[in-house]
Amino acid sequence: MRVALIQMQSTGEVAANLGAVLRHVRTAAGNGAELVVFPEATMRAFKTGRLDTVAEPLDGPFATSVRELAEELGVTVVVGIFTPADTVEVDGKTVNRVHNTALLTGGGHHLGYHKIHCYDAFGFRESDTVRPGEELITVDIGGLTVGLAICYDVRFPEQFVALAENEGAEVIVLPTSWSDGPGKLQQWRVLTGARALDSTCYVLAAGQARPGGEDSAGGNDGPTGIGHSAVIGPDGLRLVEAGYGEVIIYADIDADTVAKTRRSIPVLGANRRF
Repeated sequence: MRVALIQMQSTGEVAANLGAVLRHVRTAAGNGAELVVFPEATMRAFKTGRLDTVAEPLDGPFATSVRELAEELGVTVVVGIFTPADTVEVDGKTVNRVHNTALLTGGGHHLGYHKIHCYDAFGFRESDTVRPGEELITVDIGGLTVGLAICYDVRFPEQFVALAENEGAEVIVLPTSWSDGPGKLQQWRVLTGARALDSTCYVLAAGQARPGGEDSAGGNDGPTGIGHSAVIGPDGLRLVEAGYGEVIIYADIDADTVAKTRRSIPVLGANRRF
């Protein structure tokens, strides 16, 4: 199966972001991609405005537009959106929280994975405005079982192992909007490679491009993107990796490679002790 990872820089304008998504899906499909993956927060970039004011259900206009094009082109698309969740009191204020959602649509599928692990780290409190999800999700696409995770989930190996061992995932899609800053690119590479090895799955890590590009690299601007989207094989090696800017990267993946890797490195089976 050919996959495409769209490394784009989202804006605060939902309509503009949707237009970019539709253009990129057409481009990727035209180059033979069957699965097209966009970053976390594609609908609205972080730090560009309130999320609850743009959140839509899965039958809203954003998700519906992506679904219609995916079905028309015969591809499956994963894209980061925000969906309504609940209303809570935070520090004496009423807050309409959203779900940080990976929409998966096309090929007869139309569903959303809600990010389980909120980014309550490095001085941020995503859980103040985002309700954490609770369910693991996998679907079958092109003869492969595909699981879903989002950004900060990558720091929790048990989620990736559970997707592989309990849910049968051979591929894990990981939309992100990773923070830049001292050591963060190294952490990104280590964590995504480790999660591929933990689960012996392909990891499709699609991230937001770095605002300001390489000239701004290393600055601590918050979770607005670092680029370096990558397709990582089940052996932990990068098949392809982007730089800081906007780009589409492609790779061909297959179930046989996963099966061969799992025979060679049986961390999900015979070698497990706990």
